[in-house]
Amino acid sequence: MNFSEVFKLSSLLCKFSPDGKYLASCVQYRLVVRDASTLQICQLYACLDQIQHIEWSADSLFILCALYKRGLVQVWSLEQPEWHCKIDEGSAGLVASCWSPDGRHILNTTEFHLRITVWSLCTKSVSYIKYPKACQQGITFTRDGRYLALAERRDCKDYVSILVCSDWQLLRHFDTDTQDLAGIEWAPNGCVLAAWDSCLEYKILLYSLDGRLLSTFCAYEWSLGIKSVAWSPSSQFLAVGSYDGKVRILNHVTWKMITEFGHPATINNPKIVVYKEAEKSPPLVLGRLAFPPPRAAAGPLSSTESEYEVASVPVSLQTLKPAADRANPRIGIGALAFSPDNCFLATRSDSVPTAVWIWDIQKLRLLAVLEQLSAVRCFQWDPRQARLAICTGGGKVYLWSPAGCVSVQVPGEGDFQVLSVCWHLSGDSLALLSKDHFCLCFLETEQGVGTAFGQRGDHM
Repeated sequence: MNFSEVFKLSSLLCKFSPDGKYLASCVQYRLVVRDASTLQICQLYACLDQIQHIEWSADSLFILCALYKRGLVQVWSLEQPEWHCKIDEGSAGLVASCWSPDGRHILNTTEFHLRITVWSLCTKSVSYIKYPKACQQGITFTRDGRYLALAERRDCKDYVSILVCSDWQLLRHFDTDTQDLAGIEWAPNGCVLAAWDSCLEYKILLYSLDGRLLSTFCAYEWSLGIKSVAWSPSSQFLAVGSYDGKVRILNHVTWKMITEFGHPATINNPKIVVYKEAEKSPPLVLGRLAFPPPRAAAGPLSSTESEYEVASVPVSLQTLKPAADRANPRIGIGALAFSPDNCFLATRSDSVPTAVWIWDIQKLRLLAVLEQLSAVRCFQWDPRQARLAICTGGGKVYLWSPAGCVSVQVPGEGDFQVLSVCWHLSGDSLALLSKDHFCLCFLETEQGVGTAFGQRGDHM
């Protein structure tokens, strides 16, 4: 692996363009667009205030910058750098902004979710959508960009509106049998819409494109319910993570549960590979010890080298006891994601914060567990192959594939704490984001990666 130099960054705002040619990053009020392969600056734009959100248009020709404090959105063009657009929501304020799939309309959500304003960059026309609901995930587009589903709240009831994106006309409008609708998401094939209730009630509903209720699934009652939801890329499976620490897999034919994955604190099955991160102590060289130690050496665990060891079963994982007197208890499945080839599912249980669980979807069984020294902050699959990148807020990035896993120290002076990761669409590079900086990690060819993973082969 090779690493780029470190660049400045604000608010973890760093995104590759959809076509993979550019990398946009923000430094306070400045937007910097670089060539994704050479990292040379292509364009530099100055906004009117600190940028709080950025998003590329689907065709990678435009990029919007949202300035929520000012109620402003500024749009920049890569083809015509002298062209720019400013959208001012005025006294209505601004809490969210996103592109439509055609890359020529912008949807702005006003404060208190009073309405969504649709601005056209081509005709300068304006459309309004009333009653958007303030929830976890209230807007979702189909993958082909033809339809928009919107969660609504009116007259103390939850509704879903399906609109045609070409003219923003209403196609279907129906109420949902939910107490407090928490989120909606289209299946990747655009045929089924999943809608789920708040954590106070376990209920997930599946609707067809014309608004028909296909199925309702409820695993249990009188306890905290759904915490996370993810579709498989093929639309064949829907994974539902809940507060009871289990993931339930629904199939696309009957919408019934085909299996459930538990996350026990002890691993007893010898067929499950448990990779345990262990601190690797550097050899001491007499006569070269400095006192006091330098800042990097005196820092937390992130500055020390580590490696994975395969633990012998039974293995007891570190668990976190939730505070019973506080809201949002740290229990349940906080994150889950399918690999792009549909073969694997990665999950994280918030009561076992240092572990990532890898499930084999073809065999419907637990394949591997990665136990880190620190709590897992995020993980993301390589968009091209079954390779998972993990970060824990330290100075390392971790990669897992079916061939094994590896811990990689981020080089450089000081303490680069990786808080988030972002893959390039080719899977050849990975952006590592810290609080004030970012750098790129360039991965080797498949042959090279196989060699890197092969170094851990003796552990498997």
